[in-house]
Amino acid sequence: MNDLDSTVALLSDLIAFPTVSADSNLAMIEHLAERLEAAGARTSVLKDDSGRKANLFATLGPDRAEGGLILSGHSDVVPVEGQDWHRPPFEMTEDDAGRLYGRGTCDMKGFIAAAVHLAPELARIATHRPVHFSFTYDEEVGCLGARSLTSELATRGLKPAMTMIGEPTEMRVIDGHKGVSEYTVRFHGRAGHGSDPEAGASALDAAIRYAARLLELREELKRRAADDLPFHPPWTTVNLGRLAGGNAHNVIAASALLEWEMRPAQPGDAEFVREALSKHVEEVLLPQLRRTKPDARIETEVIGDVVGLDPENENALRDLLLALTGTADAGTVAFGTEAGLFRELGGDVVVCGPGSISQAHLPDEFVTRDQLDHCLRTIRGLTQRVAGTA
Repeated sequence: MNDLDSTVALLSDLIAFPTVSADSNLAMIEHLAERLEAAGARTSVLKDDSGRKANLFATLGPDRAEGGLILSGHSDVVPVEGQDWHRPPFEMTEDDAGRLYGRGTCDMKGFIAAAVHLAPELARIATHRPVHFSFTYDEEVGCLGARSLTSELATRGLKPAMTMIGEPTEMRVIDGHKGVSEYTVRFHGRAGHGSDPEAGASALDAAIRYAARLLELREELKRRAADDLPFHPPWTTVNLGRLAGGNAHNVIAASALLEWEMRPAQPGDAEFVREALSKHVEEVLLPQLRRTKPDARIETEVIGDVVGLDPENENALRDLLLALTGTADAGTVAFGTEAGLFRELGGDVVVCGPGSISQAHLPDEFVTRDQLDHCLRTIRGLTQRVAGTA
């Protein structure tokens, strides 16, 4: 088989691993480790505390801590329950137009398949600098695996020159995106009969007032935004994802829950929101609840706090990828990635991978053969320039 057909075959294998974030990814990680070891890579399978999930880090070429290239992707996918799939989500299928369907085809097992298929060739190319492979767990639920992996790599003293994050960008070169902060807030009050609202402490009332303050802050964030922010929309956004509480029409709600997120577009915005909410809780919401429930409380759980990727004037990886992909300018995206965490290791970071984000997380997700072929050519060319020359 040619490179493209072999990549498609490997992608089919990867789709068959149902690596939904709630489940284990070990089988897929072990499969990838075996493929990379067969190509001569030095591999590390790094399990989480539960032993059910793992990151994979592998290296071809010189055993050097500094320089070289990381090819990075996440192994987990989002759930398929409640979606109207017309094809089996964990069995890759292809149509006459060269679309390859299956959960994770574009987000982001297509990139992983291309990188791992090329490993034997990259081993021959990487004569002067190392090529690393980084495949993480739980990106979709807060970049938990990447946070653990980058901490481990920093401890090892790894300082890559460049990191390519293969999220689906249609092979466009992306050098910036917003951060993502996700929170679950739990409100605890006291139940009572609905006919006497003053006798209870409505957690649902408090949750609604908290949400209302978030909506006010959302408008304030628009006014705070600098004029030259390179994102769409060009300000920090706030989204209310889910509000739930109570159990009957005539019962004061003893508990409530609010899930929300913000996507910071500039330094200081996240702190501004958190400080405003903390003040609202301490000065308004808790005093109201504690009039009739002295031990009422409001608890905030940080689900994910993902670092953004700010565009930089000098970025050698961006410039190389622009030349290799034949595009004139880099862009930014609204969705978050692991890129900011990898930038903390040092070196240049770019997001560039096959498939469209408009397909990610949706039923009948797909990537095209043309996109995979483009990805193969780009990884090969990039490795030759970064790792194969003195």
